Amino acid sequence: MPRRPPRGEGEASPLRLARLARNWTLENVVEEIDLRTAGGQSGVTPSMVSGWELNQHATSMGHRKTLCEIYGQPPEVLFAHQDQGLMRSAPKLLASVPELRRALLATVQGARDCLVVMGSRSRDLAYLKAIEEALEQRPTLVHYRVLFGPPFHQVLADHLVRLLELRDPADRSHGLKTLNIGLVDDLGTPERFFCASERSAVVPIPSLTSLEAFDSGISLGRAEASRLLDHGRQAYAAARRIETPEAVGVLEVVRKREATS
Repeated sequence: MPRRPPRGEGEASPLRLARLARNWTLENVVEEIDLRTAGGQSGVTPSMVSGWELNQHATSMGHRKTLCEIYGQPPEVLFAHQDQGLMRSAPKLLASVPELRRALLATVQGARDCLVVMGSRSRDLAYLKAIEEALEQRPTLVHYRVLFGPPFHQVLADHLVRLLELRDPADRSHGLKTLNIGLVDDLGTPERFFCASERSAVVPIPSLTSLEAFDSGISLGRAEASRLLDHGRQAYAAARRIETPEAVGVLEVVRKREATS
């Protein structure tokens, strides 16, 4: 039986056409990117280039700039196939606690392939429990949790320990790593907050009602969610691994520190 082509493969993308016009292989593109990278190692692989061409993954801004230099074409031409989906959908404003919570839970419960959660301030027990249940119910669901600094609340630290009880990051029994926990130590890196699956995403925003409230956000669709999944993977790649109970145990919870000061 012939292989069914992935979505977007039937018509070659501008990025693929630019490569084919030069009669280059995927490996040739990687070599050209490496030549323009400090140290000569970009980390880009032929499969990554293929994913960009097939619109399976979004190309980061840094690699977009390099590819524009290589092919001599502007980004609005080379990456039109990646950006067109973003123009067709509109974000939905979530302006109350119930709306925000429903959207977060729906994103977690709807995840089948990948679930990325970013931020160090989570303390909603129902939301954290839903993440744990998703990992229990779907063994092949790949989960990324990236923190920016230590947890702000003990419930999040406890949640990290629970994730490690449910999954062993070293396990490859399903053919890939399914639990990825990292911490960004760089104080100059702004904290990001979002929850994304392959189907949808939720991005909390400053409250529309008061200084202290956590009740507002933006709900995004499949196209935007796929970009945030890539964002989360890249953030994890740059983060320090926190993937043992011992590594979690030495993290000093922020609010606990404030309460004793």
